Amino acid sequence: MPQHGRGIFALLIVTLVWGTTFPAMKDLTAHLSANWIVVSRFALAGVLLLPFMVRAKWRDVQYGVLAGTLLFFCYMAQVEGLSLTSSNRNAFICGLNVLVVPLLGIAMGRWPDQRIVLALALAIAGLFALCWEGSFSWAWGDSLALMAAFLFGCYIKVMEVFSRRVTRLMTLTAAQVWTVAVFAGLWIVLREAPAADAGYWLRMRDTVAAHQWNVIYLGVIATAAIISLQTWGQSHATANEAAVIYAFEPASAAIFGYFWLGETMGPPQLAGAVLLISGMIVSQWNTPERPKSALVPE
Repeated sequence: MPQHGRGIFALLIVTLVWGTTFPAMKDLTAHLSANWIVVSRFALAGVLLLPFMVRAKWRDVQYGVLAGTLLFFCYMAQVEGLSLTSSNRNAFICGLNVLVVPLLGIAMGRWPDQRIVLALALAIAGLFALCWEGSFSWAWGDSLALMAAFLFGCYIKVMEVFSRRVTRLMTLTAAQVWTVAVFAGLWIVLREAPAADAGYWLRMRDTVAAHQWNVIYLGVIATAAIISLQTWGQSHATANEAAVIYAFEPASAAIFGYFWLGETMGPPQLAGAVLLISGMIVSQWNTPERPKSALVPE
């Protein structure tokens, strides 16, 4: 198999693994707060990515801290939303992040081309169908997922700029991972722990230990390992090819949500899912080339 084919195959694996993170984190929300899920996952991944921080240039670390701060709020909105809605619904709404950049362009007075107009129409129709349960159903968890989609879209735009300015992409990624972990840890220490009872830390330790394999999977496989595979895959495929492949992440999440959590989707939701994925693909196909930046998996 040529290197290009291997790169495409690697990105397909990345997308499949990303899909598993939604039911995996949804499963954990029944036992841990969003901050504990985030800090457990990213602290573990950060330890494995420490070699990329050795002899790192200060400029690379600075960009990583800035991007990581934004990424922290992305994950907080996503995981909080997961605790209030199904993993497949959360995944499809979060997938709308690819439409954020053209929407920002509209807000700034730049009318999009016909491709983006079609993508937006498909996404709106898909979102309506996805939320149709005899009547249009929208809850706070969906609002948090939509907020996460907006923040992820802003993050992707920021990364397009930062990835052009750093010397080592993996240093940028490692610094982001550590920033997310530190922010989540500080939030626990400053906001959650003071309001808890005396046995809080022991109870959290036991809870994390009881779900250690889920945490290890999210930290080791779905974050640290998949970042390396993604970076290698994107180096052997075009940015547009990668973007289109990533559009199938919500479908992967829905499949794993069915087998992992028993979540199902009715005919309107399935139709909405197809429309949403179609909108994501249309929005990304034949766009100007983006830099092959190392993005943190969802």
